[in-house]
Amino acid sequence: MYIQEAVVKNQVGLHARPATFFIQKANEFKSSIWVEKDERRVNAKSLLGVLSLGIVKGTAIHIIADGPDEVGAVGALAELISSDFSE
Repeated sequence: MYIQEAVVKNQVGLHARPATFFIQKANEFKSSIWVEKDERRVNAKSLLGVLSLGIVKGTAIHIIADGPDEVGAVGALAELISSDFSE
């Protein structure tokens, strides 16, 4: 299991379009991936799950992965969040 904290920099947080990009990236990996905010954990590959966290700009989240490509998955998702979704 691999965990990394990331701070959401996107102006609208992790809502609608940014959440969709995040989930698409998460689905590129074989590992199980979760997003955790305030001790509530959801599947990072689920749009409704991610949206239900209500992640706004400046929120610190944990990205957690478990599986064969866990380090790469967490790294890619953390990089996406810190890039302000401007790939």
